[in-house]
Amino acid sequence: MSVITVGTMAFDAIETPFGKTNKIVGGSALYAAYAASYFVKPVQQLSIIGYDFPEEELGSLEERGVQLEGVEKVADKKSFFWSGRYHEDMNSRDTLVTDLNVLADFDPKVPDSYQGAEFLMLGNLMPKIQISVIEQLKQKPKLVVLDTMNFWMETALPDLEVVLKKVDLLMVNDSEARQLTQQHSLIKAAKKIREMGPKYLIIKKGENGALLFYEEKVFFAPAFPLEDVFDPTGAGDTFAGGFIGYLAKTNDISFQNMKKAIIAGSALASFCVEKFGNTRLRELTKEELNDRIRLFKELTHFETELSL
Repeated sequence: MSVITVGTMAFDAIETPFGKTNKIVGGSALYAAYAASYFVKPVQQLSIIGYDFPEEELGSLEERGVQLEGVEKVADKKSFFWSGRYHEDMNSRDTLVTDLNVLADFDPKVPDSYQGAEFLMLGNLMPKIQISVIEQLKQKPKLVVLDTMNFWMETALPDLEVVLKKVDLLMVNDSEARQLTQQHSLIKAAKKIREMGPKYLIIKKGENGALLFYEEKVFFAPAFPLEDVFDPTGAGDTFAGGFIGYLAKTNDISFQNMKKAIIAGSALASFCVEKFGNTRLRELTKEELNDRIRLFKELTHFETELSL
């Protein structure tokens, strides 16, 4: 099984109540690729970088089975840069700087070697770019997952509505689900979103876990309780990469297996927030990941029969 991950490879400058960093690697595709690589190889990256993106990071990705043929390097421009400051609750943040740089000209071309990929993860990007990637694939993947955000709902809604008809699963947070549907109830919002195209829907609720919807079925997974959250940046993309990576490893896109994939993605995301940037993902061992997945199971499992 192979996974294509589409999105940004960038630099971030982050400030949280626990500290700050001036410039570290980030981007939706970077986090997703690291996460997916724990479960499946190859991960086929589709992104764009500038001359300043570190070769060491590219080497680290390749060592993990991430193929970079689809990563365009622009010799005379800088990589995408984002700077943000998180509030005390770590659930909200202010964007301080957004420099598109190479991202302003991103027109991805799917390499021939990526054709036939069974799974496609469309990270948060302009909907026109997401549509372009789907249309370049000669064979529809077994599962197409889309991540988007409120900005595209406000500035590119017609294109977003088009891409929603072409995907199998949408990932959004709770406020984005409400904004997209104008429904306060997440149950009603989920129904309306699935009428727009996706058969499956995941609504992320940050430190309060995630909801999976399919037909009349609903599954809830809590977030792993952590004493300290140092940096939430990339947690959602890590979750997405772990989710689709697990599905690719097991080659099973049933609702029951998606429950397990959510736990796998949540476990990886819980590591991501423990340090700034992708530091924790780079040093994480499979033993640590398996231990946390086991703790997730203990956190949510009980055998007591409840009756009146």
